[in-house]
Amino acid sequence: MILAATGVQADFTQETWWITLIKALFIIVYLIASVIMALWVERRGLARMQTRPGPNVAGPLGLFQAFADAGKLLFKEDIWTSRADKFMYLLGPTVMAFTAFSVLAVIPMGPNVSLFGHSSPLQLADTPVAALYILAMTSLGLYGIVLGGWSARSTLPLYGAVRSSAQVISYELSMGLALVSVFLMTGSMSTSEIVSTQTTLWWCLPLFPAFVIYLISMVGEVNRLPFDLPEAEGELVAGHMTEYSSMKFGWYYLAEYINMLNVSAVATTMFFGGWHAPWPEGLIPFMEGGWWGILWFTLKVWFFMFLMIWTRATLMRFRYDQFMSLGWKILIPISLGWLVIVAVQQGLMAWSGISLPVIVAIIAGVAIVAIFLISWLGDSKPVTTEEAEADEVFDAFAGGYPAPPVGDQQLPPSPRAGRATVAVAVGTAEVLEASDSQTLQSKEHSDE
Repeated sequence: MILAATGVQADFTQETWWITLIKALFIIVYLIASVIMALWVERRGLARMQTRPGPNVAGPLGLFQAFADAGKLLFKEDIWTSRADKFMYLLGPTVMAFTAFSVLAVIPMGPNVSLFGHSSPLQLADTPVAALYILAMTSLGLYGIVLGGWSARSTLPLYGAVRSSAQVISYELSMGLALVSVFLMTGSMSTSEIVSTQTTLWWCLPLFPAFVIYLISMVGEVNRLPFDLPEAEGELVAGHMTEYSSMKFGWYYLAEYINMLNVSAVATTMFFGGWHAPWPEGLIPFMEGGWWGILWFTLKVWFFMFLMIWTRATLMRFRYDQFMSLGWKILIPISLGWLVIVAVQQGLMAWSGISLPVIVAIIAGVAIVAIFLISWLGDSKPVTTEEAEADEVFDAFAGGYPAPPVGDQQLPPSPRAGRATVAVAVGTAEVLEASDSQTLQSKEHSDE
């Protein structure tokens, strides 16, 4: 009755203040140790995937590179620009790190276990709106980026902060919409309740479109390749972190990797069964429940971490207009459409008594018809003025600054290309002429 009244599945009735303190310290140590492991795995993995040496051979198994980086951050000179707003300048990395460490507080790592004679869940806290808490913390982390870029009073950090804020806001929308479908299926926003509903079936299977949208959005949310536009080295150097050094830069760097762990933990909780073992319940009883939950939870988190490392090693950076178009024109509309489908399905099951297979068949039929109509109408579109003007020469400097061609626009042929063709033709003619003269001379010499 107490659990039903609170709206959460985890049982905190025997929780004490010192157990809560131990859990909080464990989360901090767990995140820091995971970041150290992530740096090592990423360097080793990238070196293997891209076939190049480097940190991969720094000491045994490349372990010494992490110690070198930590020493550099700790003992590097702490500098800032003379025009920087000192308070905001220090507040930026503080806010970023605080929000990053706060997300894992409501993520369940396991069921109730015995801690020093007290039954307590492997979770720091839970509420009926724990998922909203996660979204709120990730949104507040954006203030750390904006404050860091604005307080430095420098051009490139400000550009990086503005670009990052637009990126994070765009992809948080699609991420949140993907999670709403999970809330509709479970009827709760409590993380422990969501995990408890995935005992036999993980939500990544019936909610596969939302799962894919979340995977794409989480990579854009944490500024990882191919979506690391705010930190594009060739354009904005390190983005909002350009004017930071020493441990202030280290806090941003640490928060970035902790946020990778956070989005991976949320994906594990919402779609991948949480701390449940990756096989049917009861198949291997001695490796299910209890403290084994931390092992399965960690392995699932590292599965998503490896996916992000893999994409960094294999994919190239997007153009910014392509990146924003993907978020606003593709991910968000698909998320809204999928959300409507899930809501209709839940409503039909609740009020009409129609079975789930029949509903899935109806939805699949409607989707096929919609795809056919869209493709048919797309092929029979009338000729527009844009197509009529497609033959015009594209001027990259028409707006006062160089811009790349978009869509069907084509750059005019380079005048040097014509000169090069003429030069090649002239050179070929000269070679042929010289060859003919040599042949004629050799013939005259033979006649003599």
